[in-house]
Amino acid sequence: MTPQELRAFCLSFNAAVEDFPFNPETSVFKVLGKMFALTSLGARPLTVNLKCAPEDAVRLRGEYEGLITPGYHMNKRHWNTVAVAGGLPDHLVRELIEDSYDLVVAGLPRAERLRLDRP
Repeated sequence: MTPQELRAFCLSFNAAVEDFPFNPETSVFKVLGKMFALTSLGARPLTVNLKCAPEDAVRLRGEYEGLITPGYHMNKRHWNTVAVAGGLPDHLVRELIEDSYDLVVAGLPRAERLRLDRP
């Protein structure tokens, strides 16, 4: 997955936006103000921080040692850093991004979740 593909996929979700609250190099992808992905699209190797259920986070780190690690500069219980161009299949990276988005949406107030469901 290229940086452009990563960016496009993150922005493909309902109400997803890209923000730069930390610096111009760090893309933060949010849904209704809540972060679901964080990356530096110009970094090599390309990685992305993604939200993850705690039990899944630990399992994924064991399954993909060196490619999925505890979230860099994040709450390590809830975030993983995923090597985007490091040997993981693109479909797995997409699935992890989608899971992160879904986790964040699930934590939104009901009224906001309903607003996302409207066309």
